[in-house]
Amino acid sequence: MTLTRYSTQILLLALASASMNAALAQSHEGHAAPAAGSTSQPAVTTMDSMDSMDGATAKTAGSVDHGAMNHAGMNHGGMDMGGMDMGSSSTAPADARDPHGYSNGYTLNTGPYAQKDTSALMMSDMHSFGSFLVDRLERVHTRNGNSVAYDTQGWVGNSYDKFYVKAEGDIEQGRVGDSRTELLWSHAITPYWDSQLGLRVDVGSNRPGRNWLAFGVHGLAPYWFEVEATGYVGEQGRTALRLAAEYEVLLNQRWVLQPRIEANLYGKEDPELGIGRGLSSAAFGVRLRYELSRQFAPYVGIERTQSFGRTASFVRGAGGYVGETRLVAGVRILF
Repeated sequence: MTLTRYSTQILLLALASASMNAALAQSHEGHAAPAAGSTSQPAVTTMDSMDSMDGATAKTAGSVDHGAMNHAGMNHGGMDMGGMDMGSSSTAPADARDPHGYSNGYTLNTGPYAQKDTSALMMSDMHSFGSFLVDRLERVHTRNGNSVAYDTQGWVGNSYDKFYVKAEGDIEQGRVGDSRTELLWSHAITPYWDSQLGLRVDVGSNRPGRNWLAFGVHGLAPYWFEVEATGYVGEQGRTALRLAAEYEVLLNQRWVLQPRIEANLYGKEDPELGIGRGLSSAAFGVRLRYELSRQFAPYVGIERTQSFGRTASFVRGAGGYVGETRLVAGVRILF
């Protein structure tokens, strides 16, 4: 009985061991060794093998090489690309709506929905407007007496083309002394500069008049200097050049300091008018104005005038002063 009991126990142990071996073999079936010719990564990497790795070609763990994938078995025929626009030319469908059908008849005077007897669309720079500026209307005091000086200009036009009328002169003892009047066509050549072309007429009491063809430029130089340069061609080969520049210093919202300089040059001597060749005269002054509004501003100032060269000789011969200081007071008006 004892032998039979031991034999039964040994048989049960053998059956249990066989069952466990079969289960272990089934669970490790997926970890079989790779086939011949295939590559596999070793479980342990030595330091020597890591040093020999090329960083440009090394792949991180978990990356997928799609170039090595076999796409032969993929069925691309089932993909529907009919709705994709592959860049082929096509025409509008026959039932496309009229682009003017929902505009309530508003077009630029073309098509079946045009508004009759209406002008084209007007942009803001196509409108005409104008301005008139009395830049200087002042009482002048010198050691020779008092006089009135004026410098005005008006224009009408648009953003690109304007017609200017400029007038400058002196009035002494109720009579016009030196007077310069210009009629100019101004055309914008850059955002800050205009070209000018026209006529200039000089008249005065007890002196012959002169007519000139005028051409030049005026505008804003860098740092907001207002600059004007005009050349003149007159009768009998006379030529002249007038240069002027001014700058406005805003002391605050009301007080404005305005320095100004002007020079006149001539290419030919004119004894009848007491004008010599070359630099004839120059003036430099400073005016301080108080703007009661942007349209009206009284001012006071001081100005120095000087004659040069042959012009100075003509002035001395007539008993005048080559240079003098002028005190001025006046108003600036903008319409």
